[in-house]
Amino acid sequence: MAVTAHVGRGMPLSQRQGVISTPMPAGLPTVADLRRAGAITSLEVVAAIDAYLRDPTAGSYHFASGHNLDVAALVRASPAFVMVEQSGQRETTFRTVLAAAIMAARPTPP
Repeated sequence: MAVTAHVGRGMPLSQRQGVISTPMPAGLPTVADLRRAGAITSLEVVAAIDAYLRDPTAGSYHFASGHNLDVAALVRASPAFVMVEQSGQRETTFRTVLAAAIMAARPTPP
């Protein structure tokens, strides 16, 4: 007997359009892709977060691989950061949201 996963209103997952089965568009790799490939380290992601928290106006973060990421632009473009600020959450929450945003971002290649 086959098991079918259901999401929302009893619709099988396989019948929902654009939820999980839609592939990501081809293009530049994300920071997460580059980290998995070993081009960017986890320590560099933490350093990018620290650099932004020290000076949000510092400009792009330059990874050792030559990739660049404008962390401030990423923060400005995401409504998630407005929600975190409005909720009065601590720095740890901001760091967690920022780490997720950085990992999903597509840095400029070298």
